[in-house]
Amino acid sequence: MKNLFCVKDRVVVITGATGVLGRSMVLHFAEEGARVVLIGRKEEVGHALEQQAIEQGGDAMFLAADVLDREQLERAYEKIMERYGRIDVLINGAGGNMAGATIAPDKTIFDLSMEAFRGVVDLNLFGTVLPTMIFARAMVAQGGGSIINIASESALRPLTRVAGYGTAKAAVVNFTKYLCGELASKYGDGFRVNAVAPGFFLTEQNRTLLTNPDGSLTPRAETILAHTPFHRFGRPEELLGTLQWLASDASCFVSGTVTVIDGGFDAFSI
Repeated sequence: MKNLFCVKDRVVVITGATGVLGRSMVLHFAEEGARVVLIGRKEEVGHALEQQAIEQGGDAMFLAADVLDREQLERAYEKIMERYGRIDVLINGAGGNMAGATIAPDKTIFDLSMEAFRGVVDLNLFGTVLPTMIFARAMVAQGGGSIINIASESALRPLTRVAGYGTAKAAVVNFTKYLCGELASKYGDGFRVNAVAPGFFLTEQNRTLLTNPDGSLTPRAETILAHTPFHRFGRPEELLGTLQWLASDASCFVSGTVTVIDGGFDAFSI
């Protein structure tokens, strides 16, 4: 019987691969037999992760590139095509926040830094659009592929403080749905574009926002968990089943969707 969830030998490109969530994705797809291309800016971390993926039996290649630098992405594209000749899956995992684009409890919207706001939108939105424009060319040439964008809970339900990040991720959701129609209507039904919207996962970027130096929860973290039916933060590996589904033939008629992975946060009310 055919394994619908098999991703063996598929070329999976992951941007933001050196982050906490990206690292989990890399090791998972390598273990599943995919050919994993790691895109990131942290060369030392990237090469170490590449080696770890290879040591566990996978096929991996790290390429240093900034998702906002077209020339660097073009060079990465050339190296991918030279080595593998195709791209089957693109996971747009690069993203992040900046302090100036966040409204602290003692601040107001009038204190928002437009420079930081623009930087957050650039990273999360244009850092999704530009890699898609570069890497999806291979998919068009081969007649199909799966693009998976990383959105956020804040794209669906505006959260306090994260003004820039929520706005940018909401745009990523809109772009996901637009691109679903754009690719399928012009190039056929072999193209799928979906997004996942993680809830609250502890990463290096939000650790100081959610935990105190002694490891205890901040008041914001306590509020989050009070509104999460699972009463805990997500673990990076809990994204992987959904990503594998979207990367595999198991989701061959699924496009333009946003899958929420949040322990029930989005569904909960009081």
